[in-house]
Amino acid sequence: FGQGCRMARRRVEAGGKFVEVTLDGWDTHVDNFTGVKSLCGELDPAMSALITDLDKRDLLDDTLVIWMGEFGRSPIITNNDGRNHHPAAWSAVLAGGGVRAGQAYGSTDRDGTKVAGKPLTVPNFFATLATLMGIDPATELMSPVGRPIAISDSGTPVKELIS
Repeated sequence: FGQGCRMARRRVEAGGKFVEVTLDGWDTHVDNFTGVKSLCGELDPAMSALITDLDKRDLLDDTLVIWMGEFGRSPIITNNDGRNHHPAAWSAVLAGGGVRAGQAYGSTDRDGTKVAGKPLTVPNFFATLATLMGIDPATELMSPVGRPIAISDSGTPVKELIS
């Protein structure tokens, strides 16, 4: 993953528009705590180095870094010390690219089962990402088979996340 982040930085330096780096293993239905500790030991230094490298090279302001999955993990621990899928509340990290830095947006209730403050819908999240990338969130693209695909499904950008 660290080498992938280094290559991503190089691709951005070379003018790459979209780069994806993946780190598999987050589906922690069994032994969640050991798995997440190991994954974070790989993720944290690589992600930090990527953001630092982009900043030192004056590329961070023009590069949107997104770290996310497609859902959260349940706050309830299973019999196998795992955590199941939890689409009701999830996290994402945004850096650079016009993001207003230094904030946490939204919150869950005390036990982490429900969104309690500043709910952020998927369409609004995608509208925010599109806006940060200079794309009109109302844009609709056509798939190769002629199916329309909405960029944000009528979402509205979240102004508090944009600098």
